[in-house]
Amino acid sequence: MEVLGYMAAILIGISLGMVGSGGSILTVPVLVYMMGMGPLMATTSSLFIVGGASLAGGIMALTKNHVNPRAVTLFGVPSVLSIFLTRRYFLPVIPETVISAGNFVVSREVFLMVLFAFLMIAASVTMITRKDAENVAPDSERNSAKRVLSLVLSGLGVGVVTGLLGAGGGFLIIPVLVLFLKLPMKTAVGSSLLIIAINTLSGFLFSIKQFEFDWKILISFTALSIAGIFVGGKLAGKLSPAALRKGFGWFVLVTGIYIIVKESFFT
Repeated sequence: MEVLGYMAAILIGISLGMVGSGGSILTVPVLVYMMGMGPLMATTSSLFIVGGASLAGGIMALTKNHVNPRAVTLFGVPSVLSIFLTRRYFLPVIPETVISAGNFVVSREVFLMVLFAFLMIAASVTMITRKDAENVAPDSERNSAKRVLSLVLSGLGVGVVTGLLGAGGGFLIIPVLVLFLKLPMKTAVGSSLLIIAINTLSGFLFSIKQFEFDWKILISFTALSIAGIFVGGKLAGKLSPAALRKGFGWFVLVTGIYIIVKESFFT
């Protein structure tokens, strides 16, 4: 099973390289079901793996001028603040038993995995149904304040997701960058990778003293994911972004349903 996990690490990088999202959506289930980690450890380990891979991809995009510094700043700074507050104050107060009613008991680990699965399903529907807005002209400057506010609020929201579930939030970041800033898809992907790197690595640093990490897995997964990002970047230039997004969306949908079924009936 571990061999499959390491192979999946390459797919995680390919996903990030092609569509600028999906790293954490894949990493957490792989670490839990293939590498035998607990959900809380997996969500925190995911921050390091996805952060390192996304940083490599973001630097590659930066060298190609496929990054919008304004978007990275307006999204990234609020996200880091939100991640810190979530990891420091909210996550530690979630009880070991979230729900207890007679024989029906929901532990914190099951709660986090099911919550993650519902987030996956919501993200998959967005990826399957969303239309690209690559050719839409930029808004006039009169809407600049609204765009800034939307980015800041989105950054805060994604920070909560990252802090709580170990998800970089690329599946939420990409639509915001395309719809509110009207960025071309390649620029949105490059900017998303840098934002994900800022978010996830910040979240990992905020939690580094809370766990004893398996650094062999973390470093191996990160290295394989970085290799996958370069492959994904090459493939993205040859395949339709819409087809890639929809195909990935269906895969995420199936995975999310699998997690809910497994955690609900087989734990």
